[in-house]
Amino acid sequence: MSTAIHRLAIAISLSVAAFVSLNAQSPVDAAQETFRSSVDLVTIQASVRDGRGRVLRGLTPVDFEVRDNGQLRPIIELRSDQRSPVSLAILVDMSGSMRVGSKIAMARRAFDTVLAQLRDGEDEVAVFTFDSSLHERREFTSHLDSLKDALYDFEPFGSTSLYDATAATARRLAERSTTHRAIVVLTDGLDTSSALTAPEVSGVASAIDVPVYVVAIVPSVGQRETHEAAQSRSSDAADLRDLAEWTGGHFVVASTFVDAVVVASRIVDELRQQYVLAIEASNFHEWRRLQVRVKHPSATVKTRSGYFGG
Repeated sequence: MSTAIHRLAIAISLSVAAFVSLNAQSPVDAAQETFRSSVDLVTIQASVRDGRGRVLRGLTPVDFEVRDNGQLRPIIELRSDQRSPVSLAILVDMSGSMRVGSKIAMARRAFDTVLAQLRDGEDEVAVFTFDSSLHERREFTSHLDSLKDALYDFEPFGSTSLYDATAATARRLAERSTTHRAIVVLTDGLDTSSALTAPEVSGVASAIDVPVYVVAIVPSVGQRETHEAAQSRSSDAADLRDLAEWTGGHFVVASTFVDAVVVASRIVDELRQQYVLAIEASNFHEWRRLQVRVKHPSATVKTRSGYFGG
């Protein structure tokens, strides 16, 4: 009898210790545990809009269909929380081509607009610039006021390694544990010196579920010059568009300061209203193609194109 009582006392002590430990977690820690389980999971950020471009709200797991290499996979969990923090890596082109016209001024306006849409003390931002290489200007911080002058000390110079810089930034962002993560690239869209290609970069970003939003800064006064330059590298615009789409992001052109403000505002709004799905990861060590659709007339879904299994 004494042995049984002793065992019962130990069990109660362990249960109490576990309860105390669980409740000692901060809300952030508890949120980060949401998708942890005994199996490896793949998370998928999904933006869903109807035929008129309006966000579709209130969707449940039964409204989604996820295929992994063509195979229908059950959705283990789905969440949509507009209060969840956002982690943004803002990547700004500081190559020599940004000197033309008002490009850098428009990029700064878009940058300021993004900051204005975020929540100080909750969301976090890091600022990177690039020319022929990547430069971390400000590390990730939720003190957004400290970032307001982040782009005013630098002048455009050098060649453009847009794809290399995007891949490196995606790897930095992979370390963040927030629900909604993305890269916002502000550039004139002409890569001149990257070793990587758009498909290679999209593979890196897609594998860690980081959508890339590309804002092509093309001021009206410089449209002709930019168009002529693009003719010699006709695949650039298509590659940037593919890079954005394959990662679940978006490619947009800003030709005026008003465009820059509107586009930047929409990016943050879209991130806040994303659904985040989880499915069980494949054990096969290979690239796995993801297809996500919503069972709703005219609905469009933007997600990453795949992940690396195993």
